[in-house]
Amino acid sequence: MNKGTHATPPAPFSCTYSPNVPELLQQLQCTIALSTYQAGKVVLLSSVDGERLIQLPRSFRKPMGIALKGQQLAIATRDEVHLLTNSPGLAAHYPPKPGIYDALFMPRATFYTGQIDIHDLEWGKDGLYAVNTSFSCICKIDEQFSFTPVWKPAFITQLAHEDRCHLNGVAMQEGFPRYATAFNQGNTRQSWRENITKTGVLIDIKSGEAILEGLAMPHSPRLYDGKLYLLLSATGELVRAEQETGRYEVVAQLDGFVRGLGRCGDFAFVGLSRLRPNSSTFAKLPMKHKALQAGIAIVHLPSGAIAGQIRYQASVDEIYDIRLLPGLQRPNLLNTEKQEHKLGLSIPEKTYWAQPNSQ
Repeated sequence: MNKGTHATPPAPFSCTYSPNVPELLQQLQCTIALSTYQAGKVVLLSSVDGERLIQLPRSFRKPMGIALKGQQLAIATRDEVHLLTNSPGLAAHYPPKPGIYDALFMPRATFYTGQIDIHDLEWGKDGLYAVNTSFSCICKIDEQFSFTPVWKPAFITQLAHEDRCHLNGVAMQEGFPRYATAFNQGNTRQSWRENITKTGVLIDIKSGEAILEGLAMPHSPRLYDGKLYLLLSATGELVRAEQETGRYEVVAQLDGFVRGLGRCGDFAFVGLSRLRPNSSTFAKLPMKHKALQAGIAIVHLPSGAIAGQIRYQASVDEIYDIRLLPGLQRPNLLNTEKQEHKLGLSIPEKTYWAQPNSQ
């Protein structure tokens, strides 16, 4: 704060964090990737020498789900899915900063899906799966169609561009969709808006049955070491589901609207969103006065203890997805908005940085 009567506004994307967070990321040898559709960015957060964090915000149109498989990264946006591939060779000789980055994700393909409101995105054994919220289904994304439906809840009688139940999350098992989250079991246009904090469900895709009901806006189901976790956004809870009993155990209670869940080692990284007071949906939530800052809470899964936090002071209000990039401590990624990405050329076993045209 300056010495005058007015505080200096924080710089774009400025954040505070627990002193141990940079050291933890260095020990885990990973980088955090988050999507914020509100700010139109995918942000990479990396540790520098275990002492401070550095961020790389990259612009995308309404980024939502992020999927990682080996060297491939997929990002769902407003009406497209972008595929990026890591090229360590291009990273090593990145012209603006050679020798700085250990990875560089380069745009290599784009699927034109249309506005189907993709939420979660996951790589499977046989392709790329997406939660198609507009059509209340899980679909595959490829070059043949806008999307190919592969599953819809039993209570959805037909595919329609109506966001009937707000299907939003998918947990993969052995490379295929196994569990899904939705805000209700309605079969009419946006029926989920009627009672959003008490009608959420976790669905077993294999059996078609709802194994947990009455959930408070469930998001981000994930299977970690055979245990099923998910977030209850409206109550700020990270929970572990007990599929056999139809119950769940609260792992951690957090102050915020939780959405976006990633893991590295024994630690879960949970996205926290700041609620919009003028939102017709969020204004109904009883915990709206607690969700005052966006950021990331780091939870030690075996104990449920909060191991660290990152809090945004500017630019980021709403986070959708959190992914951990294992083994990468200083990655970079390029979008298609600038011409720079066209200069990085890859062929098998060799890479080139072309010179920009002088015209």
